[in-house]
Amino acid sequence: MSSSGGLEKAVFRAAQIKATAFSFFTKNQRQWFTPSLTCKVIDNFKKACIKYNFTPQQILPHSSYLINLGHPINDLLKKSRLAFIDEMNRCNQLGLIFLNFHPGSHLNKSTEKSCLKKIAESINIALDSTTGTIAVIENTAGQGTNLGYKFEHLSYIINHIHDKSRVGVCVDTCHLFSAGYDLRTVQDCEKTFKELDSIIGLKYLKGIHLNDSKTKFYSHVDRHESLGLGKIGKNAFQWIIQNKIFHEIPMILETINDKIWESEISWLRSQQKK
Repeated sequence: MSSSGGLEKAVFRAAQIKATAFSFFTKNQRQWFTPSLTCKVIDNFKKACIKYNFTPQQILPHSSYLINLGHPINDLLKKSRLAFIDEMNRCNQLGLIFLNFHPGSHLNKSTEKSCLKKIAESINIALDSTTGTIAVIENTAGQGTNLGYKFEHLSYIINHIHDKSRVGVCVDTCHLFSAGYDLRTVQDCEKTFKELDSIIGLKYLKGIHLNDSKTKFYSHVDRHESLGLGKIGKNAFQWIIQNKIFHEIPMILETINDKIWESEISWLRSQQKK
């Protein structure tokens, strides 16, 4: 949800489309520097959450796209780490318990393993410097040099986190599909999530991004589509929404047509009742 006009506006806009979970950026996602949160901004946001019945478990804020916790250049790695710590602190100030982020990229200047080690080290530094907020790593499509497209990548990072109570994962369905994890049938969904449980563990699943894919299976291209209008189809979203193990997890639509978000939410709810 857009927070244009004030962070509390994201809460209001989520309520307007009858959402019971939402994501937003706590700062401009394409700028390094943003002024600190004021007491008034924090108070207005918390009051809006109470007014519209949103608990911290229903809110999955997203970090800046500029942050690369595995950056091969030390100065830029340090800049990313400071920005990430700032965002973790902002979430804590707002009373939020999650921060969703993309793990990082090696930019063809380091090995995958070296990059994954840096990402884990970056998260450890951030957790040591903050309190409360859980670092929620999002799987990627594997576009370019982005890591996190394999369950093994996410497992490696988690295994190197000192405080495992403050780390989790968010699974994006478009990214899964583009990275080679099929979701087109019920059997595909069962296989993919069984593999996720085996390699990572469902106990670490803190959120799901529900997106269809414009691009074909195993394309490693990240292009979201509205539910049922892409290459995944509706089966995956019906299976997820009906599966009780996901019922307490915030599910976020990042589909491309915001004008039909309300109807997409309504359709998902109708599937849950079946």
